[in-house]
Amino acid sequence: MRISPLLVDLYEITMGYSYFKHGKNEPATFELFVRKFPKNRNYLVSAGIDDIIDFLLDFRFTPDDIDYLRSLNMFSEDYLEFLAGMRFTGDMYAVPSGEIYFPGEPVVVITAPRIQAQILETALLNQFNFQSMIATKGARVISAARSRACVDFSPRRDHGVDASIKVAKNTYMVGFMGTSNLLAGKIYGIPVFGTMAHSYVMSFESEEEAFRTFAEDFPNTTLLIDTYDVLEAARKVIELVKQGYRIKGVRIDSGDLVSLSRKVREMFRQHGLELLIFLSGDLDEYAIDSLLKNGAEVDAFGVGTRLGTSADIPYLNGVYKLVEDESGPRVKLSPGKVTLAGKKMLYRVYENGMMVRDIIALSGEKIENAEPLLVKFIEGGRPVREDSMEEGRRRFREAFASLPGHLKAIYEVEDRYPVYLSQWLREVMSRFGVNIERIQ
Repeated sequence: MRISPLLVDLYEITMGYSYFKHGKNEPATFELFVRKFPKNRNYLVSAGIDDIIDFLLDFRFTPDDIDYLRSLNMFSEDYLEFLAGMRFTGDMYAVPSGEIYFPGEPVVVITAPRIQAQILETALLNQFNFQSMIATKGARVISAARSRACVDFSPRRDHGVDASIKVAKNTYMVGFMGTSNLLAGKIYGIPVFGTMAHSYVMSFESEEEAFRTFAEDFPNTTLLIDTYDVLEAARKVIELVKQGYRIKGVRIDSGDLVSLSRKVREMFRQHGLELLIFLSGDLDEYAIDSLLKNGAEVDAFGVGTRLGTSADIPYLNGVYKLVEDESGPRVKLSPGKVTLAGKKMLYRVYENGMMVRDIIALSGEKIENAEPLLVKFIEGGRPVREDSMEEGRRRFREAFASLPGHLKAIYEVEDRYPVYLSQWLREVMSRFGVNIERIQ
């Protein structure tokens, strides 16, 4: 889905106009970062870098876009002509999708002529904030599920078409088995899954007839057993299996999921059956954690509304700030919103395969025995590397395996992951009267 450069707040275009009138279009560096952790988060997952790359490489105002801006009667014709010919000619570094990051760390770095870099703000934040929020939520669900499979069931409650597609993409990246969303499956090649709705069962004269018909049409299927009476429906499933019908499992979508799943599992065991039990219905990491702690018998989860809307934390407070221009490092000193000056590089230190600390350094500064996390994706307006979903899926597995175990908790922990400033960066900040050694 192409992102128009008109996905921009008006003040970015008006600032660009003022820059244009006064000849302020020299190279400048802006950085995208998240100010602080949302509630109960101990890590964040980078996401949406692929969409940002596509946006930058396809950046252009169409004739219709220019006509709309002209209709506002705010801008001179030479500025509109300038916008009409604008393409992204800068550099972009980013923490690749699937990598873990922390507040205060630069996750997207743009160096470009000032007007270009300024106008990108809203679109970059729009793409990164939502997708990182969802990827982080999905990672928490995967962690809570304790190696049980999870499927995205969210599209009907997501906030629009674009959101539903990106929920499927980013939850798959962090370990979901697949999605119910066929459009996302088509676009990204994500495995698709589905069972049946209660309306299907209600459309037949009997529940048994509904089960038999669906099993004939879709062998090796999963049947929904909570339309009427869960235990009675489970008995019907057992009889159909004995009659030779190929049934893979059952889904329970309502009621006391702990008690019902345990009773259904026992019924299957008594008849020597190893059918899967699939649970769904207003689930998230908190509900899944509670189900498993209380002994639910479950092989897989369908996770929908609370996942696709990130119900407990529906936004991520990512920001995009100027950090350097032709005059040198730039800093914002507003109380509670101090930024880190200068174009930067992010490093991570590992010990025995585990993450132990991150270091935010100035660009060009080398940190011994540390790995750089910011990767160059675009140079001079040209792509130099891709950010694919499959790479992100592999990267997340590796990153999550290296994350200290206590940080995977679904509630906030006191022992936060340490993020330090390098010596050079501390010295630069001290020139602005800010003395800081670490972010957290």
